[in-house]
Amino acid sequence: MGSLAWEVIGVIDTEGDRAEWTFPADPGAVRTARAAVRAQLRAWGIDSVGDTAALLVSELVTNSLRHATGPIGVRLVRPAGLPDVLLVEVSDPLPDPPRERPARPDDESGRGLQLLASTSRRWGTRPGAAGKTVWFELAVPG
Repeated sequence: MGSLAWEVIGVIDTEGDRAEWTFPADPGAVRTARAAVRAQLRAWGIDSVGDTAALLVSELVTNSLRHATGPIGVRLVRPAGLPDVLLVEVSDPLPDPPRERPARPDDESGRGLQLLASTSRRWGTRPGAAGKTVWFELAVPG
């Protein structure tokens, strides 16, 4: 991932069963976050969920860029004792949770949370000390 480093504020951890990055609130963060997620899932040998995870991370990072300012955190977790689950979290400094809204056929946005709800096992939001986290779980094929 050497070529991605210039767009990442910080690589917090990529060892063991979790990986965490902080990206600037910049349009390039979407592409960089997607690439970091794919690379980490490939390293973990679970790239079978890479396309789905990258797509959903793209949607959530895009939402963060659209509505918040400040750094965006992305975290992947392989929960202990649950080899068939991938937990993905996207955090930003805006405390307001995202709202699902119906998108009309000609709308160019508004489908991200619908996609998240229909693709993930579960998803939700939780407040943080400074902002919020939107999380989702994906089933990892055995």
